Amino acid sequence: MEMDTAEVRAFLEEHFPQGYGRVEAVGPMTARLRLAVGDEHLRPGGTVSGPTMMGLADTALYVAILANLGPVALAVTTNLNANFLRRPAVRDLIAEARMLKLGKRLAVGEVTICSEGFEEPVCHVTATYSIPPGAAEGG
Repeated sequence: MEMDTAEVRAFLEEHFPQGYGRVEAVGPMTARLRLAVGDEHLRPGGTVSGPTMMGLADTALYVAILANLGPVALAVTTNLNANFLRRPAVRDLIAEARMLKLGKRLAVGEVTICSEGFEEPVCHVTATYSIPPGAAEGG
């Protein structure tokens, strides 16, 4: 692993302050983030908005890439697919990211999002990222 939890947090504060959620943990090919849900995350009807969950998932996979490749600021999302499974509770969201492939040019991963205190997922996301040339070799 190239970056630990504290290093990833510091990198995000400097380079990606608009990111969603707080990094709770990183590991080999994984990351866990928490988003404290507030009024700004709700849509009409009083539920967490889809864009909020997609942003959290996108950030979680980006964090997993950072933790495993190091500070790759220019890794970018090329595809993101979200399946909204059930209405989330208005409480913290927990995103568990897992990289399925972390190659020289592409990274593919999935994220399961749950409402805090509930085991059933509210959203499942798959995404692909483009890795800048040389990043996987530390360049």
